[in-house]
Amino acid sequence: MGMHILNPGELSQAKELIQIKDYPDKWQYMTIPFTLADIEKEKEWQAFFDEARQKKVIPLVRLATGVENGAWKIPTRRNITDQIAVLSRLTWPTDQRHIMVFNEVNHAKEWGGKIDPEGYTDILAFTTNWAHSEGLNYVVLPAAMDLAAPNGSVTREAFSYLSAVHAADSEVFNSLDAWNSHSYPNPAFSSSPQRVGKNSLRGFEHELAFLKDKTNRELPVYITETGWEDSSSTGKYLSSYYQYALQHIWSNDRVVAVTPFVFKGDPGPFTRFSFVRGDGTPTRQYTAFQTALHNFYAKPTASVE
Repeated sequence: MGMHILNPGELSQAKELIQIKDYPDKWQYMTIPFTLADIEKEKEWQAFFDEARQKKVIPLVRLATGVENGAWKIPTRRNITDQIAVLSRLTWPTDQRHIMVFNEVNHAKEWGGKIDPEGYTDILAFTTNWAHSEGLNYVVLPAAMDLAAPNGSVTREAFSYLSAVHAADSEVFNSLDAWNSHSYPNPAFSSSPQRVGKNSLRGFEHELAFLKDKTNRELPVYITETGWEDSSSTGKYLSSYYQYALQHIWSNDRVVAVTPFVFKGDPGPFTRFSFVRGDGTPTRQYTAFQTALHNFYAKPTASVE
């Protein structure tokens, strides 16, 4: 278990949330974006990796570009090589270096304002090959899909998009080291964890079945975004929802890591997902998730005769 953070400065407080009190030496995961602007912040990122090692945190680094005209810019090959050059110079907390090749590209706003699975496939193949050529034990994951997105002018249904990626390059999925999933409790980020559809917490199972059909491979999966929106309909159930997910879904042997979204999303559009408020104080999400974690990992108390 881990947490999705948005910048290196959140590591320490986020670790306090996910720390398992009965297992203080347990390594945990944190998803974090690495933008083109971060290329100029090599010292800050080395300090982040050093702190991550000290706090037993494994970073899952999501490559990103920058926003232009309301959409994330499409990366160039030069952007990719520049980002990987910095990441290769850094000393990481563990031998493995996890990178994700961008984000929810079945949304036009995540890929230069257009739906372009063929263009993304080219970048995915290039990035995977370039990272592997470094000889530094990169673990490459693709962009996660929005599993609730419909077919339309600005989004494309996830499995339709993935099928187009496979049609563009039938070997691209074979080059990956692991799968990346955003398995949210949809619709409306508010559904029961007991749902089993492709847009449920079990969405990753549908994706892994798709991969098995296309490649005959059984990849491990990292769920780098998930979680409920805190609302009048979900608030009182949050702790039990997280507890159920821990016991019955995220405990799947194929799941390597789960990093709920997002540690600090307040103020802004992600306020209801945020585990802390803008001033750093805990939200209802924080208390619910921490309670579920501690209950799930608690060592049994020895009985007294």
